[in-house]
Amino acid sequence: MTARTILITLILAAVLAGCGVYTFNPAGKSDIKSIAVLRIENNTNRFDLADRLTDLVIDAFKADGTFKIVSPENADASLEGTFANYSERPYEWDENDVVSSYSVSMTFTITLTKPDDETEMWTESFTQEGIYQADGETEEDAQTEAIDRLIDDIINKTTKSW
Repeated sequence: MTARTILITLILAAVLAGCGVYTFNPAGKSDIKSIAVLRIENNTNRFDLADRLTDLVIDAFKADGTFKIVSPENADASLEGTFANYSERPYEWDENDVVSSYSVSMTFTITLTKPDDETEMWTESFTQEGIYQADGETEEDAQTEAIDRLIDDIINKTTKSW
């Protein structure tokens, strides 16, 4: 072997060894590999939204792929929450003082715990808003907008806050 071949081999080995421990996956730095998403408790009169959000959060975690979704007894962490507040109010008025758009606001308190010792990893209150135009859109359109933002908040807080 020539000195040049040995040098190239050593440099290549050093580069490959340095790359072996880095990960872009936040779960790679954590002992959390699986999560249970418990049904969200509802403290509002909007009974359909808590279950809808729970199902959408589970779907979002599956799509994200950072954690495996499992039953509570098999989970490294449990995500639970409370649907704390829902409000709808006028948002904008036209020149004739007629409401042209409405705001829907939703607040959820979410907690991530380690079930084995009940250690709370984090608790946060998330509030998001959706806007819908009075002519042509519905309250459900604004709910969907707010829920999409809430799900992004929950996924980001859970997977990227290590």
